Amino acid sequence: MNATELARQAYHPAQSALRTGRSAEAQLFGQITSRLQSAADTEPTDFARLAEALNENRQLWKVLAIDVADADNTLPAQLRAQIFYLAEFTFQHTSKVLKKDAEADVLIEINRAIMRGLNGAEATQ
Repeated sequence: MNATELARQAYHPAQSALRTGRSAEAQLFGQITSRLQSAADTEPTDFARLAEALNENRQLWKVLAIDVADADNTLPAQLRAQIFYLAEFTFQHTSKVLKKDAEADVLIEINRAIMRGLNGAEATQ
């Protein structure tokens, strides 16, 4: 993120104050997924960029896994279990991508499906 973007975000606090938890999560998923897609597109020439994007994605899923494992989480138990399963899958698949035994496409698609859910869109879009 460049200095202009950081300044724009710093001087627009009302915008983030109006954001709901779901929309903030969707925005974060969007940012990370965009970087992951862009890095995957350039992977043959810039594997380090892909590794960095994969790490960001893994960190996001780590936070989600910790959150849904918390007994105070108010999501339905089945949804919490599904999110935790997706986090575990993401960790395992990320390791395969880093070993060059798999592609990042499935991780990108999972993130996009989560974004659709957070935005209230149909999962089949």
